[in-house]
Amino acid sequence: MSRYRDAGLFLVLAAVWGTAFVAIKAGLGTPTAPGGFFETPVTFAAFRFDIAGLLMLGYAAVVTDRLRPHGRREWAAVAVGATFLIAGYHAFLFVGETDPAVKSATAAVIVSLNPILTTGFSRLLLPDQRLTLLGLVGLLSGAVGAVVLANPDPSNLLSGGVVAKSIVFAAVIAFSLGSVVTERLDTDVDIETLEAWSMVGGALLLHVTAVGLGEGLGDVRWGFDALWSLAFLAVAASAGGFLIYFTLLDRLGSVEINLVSYVVPPFAALTGWLLLGETPTLATWVGFLFVVVGFVLLKRRAIREELDRFDRRRRAEPGD
Repeated sequence: MSRYRDAGLFLVLAAVWGTAFVAIKAGLGTPTAPGGFFETPVTFAAFRFDIAGLLMLGYAAVVTDRLRPHGRREWAAVAVGATFLIAGYHAFLFVGETDPAVKSATAAVIVSLNPILTTGFSRLLLPDQRLTLLGLVGLLSGAVGAVVLANPDPSNLLSGGVVAKSIVFAAVIAFSLGSVVTERLDTDVDIETLEAWSMVGGALLLHVTAVGLGEGLGDVRWGFDALWSLAFLAVAASAGGFLIYFTLLDRLGSVEINLVSYVVPPFAALTGWLLLGETPTLATWVGFLFVVVGFVLLKRRAIREELDRFDRRRRAEPGD
C-alpha cells in the first residue's frame, strides 16, 4: 500500500506544482495588465512564503512533538532549505517568469532538468552515488535539452528570453543542490518542522532580497489574478506541496522525488493553455524530449526493476 500511496502523492504534487507555474505567470501580470506583481516578483515570492510559513508553523505545532529544531545540524538543514529550496529557487523562478518569452510550460520544462542536476550533485556530495558512462551521456542529453529550450540566436544572445530562461535554470541549480545537501545532512527533525522554519527563513531572505533590488510595496498592483494566484501558491503549492515533497524526500531520496519534475510540464502546459491561452513552442517539446532521454539513461535500472515488478504482479493475478 505504501507504494501506491507514494505514487498518489507523487501525482498530486505534479498537478499542484504544474499549476503553480501558471499561477505565478498570472500573479506576475504584465506591464499593461490591471493587477499583478510584474514590478515586484521577489516580493510576490516573499508574500507567498509569509503565508505558507505561518500556516506550516501552526500545523507543525499541532502534529509534532517539538516545534523548534535542536542542534547545529538540524538548524543547518533549515538554513539550507531556506536559502536554496525557498529563497534561491523562488527568487530566480519568479524573476525569470516575468519575461513573456518564458511561458508556463517552458519554465516547467527547464525545471524538469532538476533530476539530472540532482544526480550530478549527488555524484559529488553523496558517496554512495555513482555515474556510469551511460549516466554521463544522460547528463549530456539534459544539457543539450537546456540549450534547445533556451533557443539562442547566435547573432543576439540577449534576445528571445535567453537571459530569463538562464535565470530559471539558475533556480533549478539552487533547488537541486539544496535537495542533495538536505539529504546529506540526514537529520531527525520532523518534516513539518523543517518545512515550516525553512519557509519562514526563506520568506525573510526573500524580503531582504526584494529590498536590495529596490522593490517597493507601492509598486504592487492588487487585482483578482494577483489575489487568487497568491492564495493558491501559498496554500496549495507551498504549504501542501512542500509537505508532500519533504515527505517523499524522506522516503525516496533526492534523486527519486525530483523525478516529479518530468510529470510537471504536461500539467503546466494544459493549465497554461486553459487559463492563459499559452501554446508551447516546438523548442519547448524538443528540449523536453532531450531531458526525458537523459532521465531514461540515468534511471534505466530503476525503470527496468519497476517494469519487472509490474510484470510479476500481473502474472500473479488470478486467471493468468
